[in-house]
Amino acid sequence: MSWIISCFFLIVSSVCVKAYFITVDAHAEECFFNRVELGTKMGLTFEIAEGGFLDIDVKIVGPDGKIIYQGEQERSGKFTFAAHTTGAYTYCFSNEKSTMTPKVVMFNMDVGENPKQEEGAGGGGADGETNNHVKLDDMIKELSTSLWGVKNEQEYMQVRDRTHRAINESTNFRVVVWSFFEATVLLCMTIGQIYYLKRFFEVRRVV
Repeated sequence: MSWIISCFFLIVSSVCVKAYFITVDAHAEECFFNRVELGTKMGLTFEIAEGGFLDIDVKIVGPDGKIIYQGEQERSGKFTFAAHTTGAYTYCFSNEKSTMTPKVVMFNMDVGENPKQEEGAGGGGADGETNNHVKLDDMIKELSTSLWGVKNEQEYMQVRDRTHRAINESTNFRVVVWSFFEATVLLCMTIGQIYYLKRFFEVRRVV
């Protein structure tokens, strides 16, 4: 039983999921790097939490300079791919089109298992026992992937909830300010009309 638990933690730890919150200033670009082996499965999930129109430019570049993914003025997205060569892969968030508004970006960089490690983990033992171990490993991998997916969805739901709450609070504030402005204008018009009528009748009495 102990080897099952250790195997579970080994597989869970082999799937690297890093969550970040960063602030990208106006006219700025923030880049991050992941060095992986050929064939490693990778992914980028991002959501704009605050700033401007909640959009940003995204780009993923391979070690050879090849652009794997590029998007402009995106609010959120999910993109997965397999490393076509060994080296450092670059994830960039650009806010260069914004004149003065910084953007807060939440993103996850998912890095799967090294294919060489997966191949090395399959040997040893009798055929029946090996098959059982392989099935168990596959089940644990699926479970760990599902757990990370649930974790990511919870994080993004929290970001969306905070974003929508900020929009609602901003809308309510504008409604209150506009109502106060309308009440002020109405009060000024009422006072002006009273003053005008008072002056009008005073002039008629003098005549």
